[in-house]
Amino acid sequence: MKLNYKRTIFVGFAFFLICAFWQAYDNTIPLILTNKFGLPQTASGVVMALDNILALFMLPLFGAISDRCRHRLGRRTPFILVGTIIAAVVLVGLSFVDNAQRKQFDRFSAIDDPAALTEIYAEQKTATLQTPDGEKFVLGEKFSAESFTAIRSQIEKDGKTVTNPDYTNYVVPARQACAHNLTKANPTYLIVFIVLLLIILVSMSIFRSPAVALMPDVTIKPLRSKANAVINLMGSAGGILVLGLGMVFATSSIHNSLMSYTSYFAVIAGIMLLALAIFRWKVKEPKFVAEMHETSRKLGIEAADEEQTGGRKLTKPERTSLIFLLASIVLWFMGYNAVTSKYSVYASNILHKDYNLTLMIAQAAAILAYLPVGMVASRIGRKKTILAGIVMLTAAFGVACILDESSPTMLMNAMFALAGIGWATINVNSFPMVVELCRGGDVGKYTGFYYTASMAAQTVTPMISGHFMDTRGMTTLFPYATIFVALAFVTMLFVRHGDNKPTAKMGLEALNVED
Repeated sequence: MKLNYKRTIFVGFAFFLICAFWQAYDNTIPLILTNKFGLPQTASGVVMALDNILALFMLPLFGAISDRCRHRLGRRTPFILVGTIIAAVVLVGLSFVDNAQRKQFDRFSAIDDPAALTEIYAEQKTATLQTPDGEKFVLGEKFSAESFTAIRSQIEKDGKTVTNPDYTNYVVPARQACAHNLTKANPTYLIVFIVLLLIILVSMSIFRSPAVALMPDVTIKPLRSKANAVINLMGSAGGILVLGLGMVFATSSIHNSLMSYTSYFAVIAGIMLLALAIFRWKVKEPKFVAEMHETSRKLGIEAADEEQTGGRKLTKPERTSLIFLLASIVLWFMGYNAVTSKYSVYASNILHKDYNLTLMIAQAAAILAYLPVGMVASRIGRKKTILAGIVMLTAAFGVACILDESSPTMLMNAMFALAGIGWATINVNSFPMVVELCRGGDVGKYTGFYYTASMAAQTVTPMISGHFMDTRGMTTLFPYATIFVALAFVTMLFVRHGDNKPTAKMGLEALNVED
């Protein structure tokens, strides 16, 4: 019994384009909201939670709808086609609204320009502002007009060009306060921006569950952890490609904090549409599903009528395991998404590092880990593998709590690599554990359960973590994440079902099929 890796890779192009989009979205939208619209971290967190609020009901809904779809292209493919095209087109449109707000912000937007800094100082001189680490200050008491306008974003230190802490601690909050006042006086562009965001998020929600459900549709049960490793590898490839583009476009540079994102978003949209074209060319969903059913029948894994018609009731122990598994998913996403949704801001203000580079290290480590993790899970079981991943992710976030701009670069990179491996270990096995409990006709429904849990966490965690960052300082981010991921270890101990099933071996052995 061997996985068809080539076919699984082509199926994974749907997840590739999803992850490419979300990587760009999570990295750039918080920066636009805070730098150009002047939203505080709590309000930015509310906007960043919109996709998760929509997902709470849209992902289960469209997962279930796709279960019952009988289109000639298959149950999942039509949703993938429609959702991707709308999201890619509107993403480019979003950049035009961003440009309009940027134009309104012109007199404050010249980085390091003394005239712009003079304007900022005059407007915010008596305002009480807050540094990224939570210090309250009155601008006029902290600086004279001359000393404020003399601050530059970059300074020479030990022969190296580094970010000036005074710039990120005092100039950036003052500039963001000016942006907030402009937005408050004329909220039109923010309203249009959020409306377009909603259109994009609805479009992505239409096909996320169907895209993920396609893998178990075309893969027999014993191979789903391995297949999910390939799918996640494709997703990481999409993410790392976008991070590379972020480095090319220098999206994390302090000098580009008020940049136009039109070209960047256009490239992202082009990548999404190219991936969609490859998916449509190579993935013949009805054919692949029929072949999976036939293979399952031959191996005696599940009856064809169960696969086609779906539903069965879970036993009480299975329901208990499902509840604890979904609780674990909520907890580790509470920790992990707090970091992913706020890290671009955290890295710029606390670590003074290129967030693209550190996230790329995490993604690269995940890519290297996906296939080995899938193989390990097939040997020792999904639950044990997930528990090991939780330990790694907790350790990485725990060490990150004490890192700052003076920390050794190698230590910082090592922790992000460990976080990438830990997350890969969790992610490869959690979704297969959920769908292991269902029949094929309910895969979309159970995919919806998985995403309801993950999105519930991702709905509230940007707002809660953003509130702590606003009130207690940005350095609360990693302690917050560490606690929630650690709690997931406890709930995962109570999961008793959904692990790799050895019952298929009778059919395999009878046919003498090599694993």
